Amino acid sequence: MDQKELLELELSALAAHLHARRSAILIAWSRAAQGDPKLTTSAALSRAQFYDHIPNMLDALERRLRSTYLRDKLDATQDEAANAQGHGLQRWQQGYNEQEVMREWVWINACLADELEAYAAARPRLAPEVMSSAWRLTSEFLVTGMSESVAQYAHLQRADASARLRALEDAHRQLAALEQQRAEAWREATHDLRGNLSIVQNVATVLQSKGSRTPPPEASLRMLERSVASLHALLNDLTTQARLDAGHEHREVQPFDAAQALGGLCASSQPIAAEHALYLKSEGPASLLVEGDRVKVCRIAQNLLLNALQYTKHGGIKITWQEAEAGAERWMLCVQDSGPGLGTDVSAPISVALDAATRDMQKIEKRATEAGLGGDDPAQAPTLESRSSPRVDRPGEGIGLAIVKRLCELLDASLELQTEPGKGTTFRVTFPSRYSKG
Repeated sequence: MDQKELLELELSALAAHLHARRSAILIAWSRAAQGDPKLTTSAALSRAQFYDHIPNMLDALERRLRSTYLRDKLDATQDEAANAQGHGLQRWQQGYNEQEVMREWVWINACLADELEAYAAARPRLAPEVMSSAWRLTSEFLVTGMSESVAQYAHLQRADASARLRALEDAHRQLAALEQQRAEAWREATHDLRGNLSIVQNVATVLQSKGSRTPPPEASLRMLERSVASLHALLNDLTTQARLDAGHEHREVQPFDAAQALGGLCASSQPIAAEHALYLKSEGPASLLVEGDRVKVCRIAQNLLLNALQYTKHGGIKITWQEAEAGAERWMLCVQDSGPGLGTDVSAPISVALDAATRDMQKIEKRATEAGLGGDDPAQAPTLESRSSPRVDRPGEGIGLAIVKRLCELLDASLELQTEPGKGTTFRVTFPSRYSKG
């Protein structure tokens, strides 16, 4: 037997020895890690979780020691690298820090070094080149393992940090967009206020020019009445929006009959619908006892109803209420109109859909208001035309829709929008029937 064959035989015997001592090596490594005060995360892991990919890597080391061909050694090295990367991934998922990952490899190195020294001490006649080769192959194994494991851990750490940075950047952009939308909403509200005040001023000027003894024209009085009502409604909306923004609105949870409250709202709104030849139907159980904030629930329903009246030219509006599901402790309010639909992608987030609908209507109102400011006779100011001709002169409706969304958030209610061009729009609000006492 030549020297090369003898070396291969002795290295194969060492591989068999390491395999037989596998359990003892892993236990020694586990004890060393547990005794390291800088390795604290491992204490929370089970034995299987702690050993992780290391047994597979020791298999690869034994294959490397037994290998007589270059191809076998390369395969063993690739297996080591793959398992080392898996080890780095697992340690990252288990919450290790980078120093702990490296210290684990320090203790693996120490345990293998102890085994090699003991093996050599028990065999004093072993040829020096055998242990020299063994140390070299083991060192290559440890360097590959440590570098691949730590590199994978660092890569995941950087990827995680990059993902958090992107999330923060996205949140910052969304916040900036929300602030811009809010500023635009306040700008539009200010424009609405100026427009209505201009109309009131024009009407007052016309009335004064007619002389105090002349009865005021009926059209002027109607225009004045509508403008004052619009101002009152818009100021209420602005006050509510400001209170919501300041965090001064709180839900006042009390038991109440939702059917009675919504039925009363529908009854009081019938004259408005009848004035514009629209039907207003209500449907639901005669009694629906729930917990909640009666005032804010009615405000949500009122704003959605006025929005539906604003956009509906033919047909009408249907308001329904009912329990959502048996045992679900939730109830549902639906406001459905037969108008032309929002013309908004129904797959868009509700806030986007509301914003799009709001801006479409504000553009119509702006054009109508600006067109009416040029003449001295307020009777010549144009009437607003629904999404083609809106039926209720209520500027600032975008504020109303924004309030609906914010009130739903305050009441832990979900808001859904279903719309189809030419076939109407349905707003569906699902409220909790009961609130926790906390």
